Amino acid sequence: MIKDQSLVDVIDLTDRFPHTHGRHANKYMGKIKVNIVERLVNKLMRGGTGEKVSGKVIRTHGRLQGKKLKAIGIVRKAFDKIKAQKLDPKETLIRAIENAAPREDITKVEIAGVRYQLAVDISSIRRVDVALRNIVLGSILKKRGSKKPLHEILAEEIIATAKEDINASYSLKKKDEIERVAKSSR
Repeated sequence: MIKDQSLVDVIDLTDRFPHTHGRHANKYMGKIKVNIVERLVNKLMRGGTGEKVSGKVIRTHGRLQGKKLKAIGIVRKAFDKIKAQKLDPKETLIRAIENAAPREDITKVEIAGVRYQLAVDISSIRRVDVALRNIVLGSILKKRGSKKPLHEILAEEIIATAKEDINASYSLKKKDEIERVAKSSR
């Protein structure tokens, strides 16, 4: 099911209700034991933190913060919408994560008082986290100016990312930007 071999160990595909009640929260590498659908739900519950988009800080609404059952309902409806297009929802989510996960990023290094950026490879856990965050953030940002419900926008973002449609997918644009900046700082 997972084509990218570097992500096989960090994506859990067990079939269970997406609510572990924080069972793996304070354990070393506990995140990799959490179902990938639950990780998507947890990313959907993001707060009102700001993201920089084209120079401006965009604040997400934070209306789902702490409302996990509501977020589960949104993901369930999004998966139903994906199923209606005759696609397997889990398979589509896995393809979207594989396509949206950046392979390298930059870090700031200071040597003798001089700071510069250095391109580094990203661990597979961080790749999945960044991909999920960008998928969710893209759908939240598209929701800001739309009358469509969030589950439809989330389903469209997952499908566009899985099909590698860079014009319709925020997460693919973000991945491209991250890798371009890392390439220029090599």
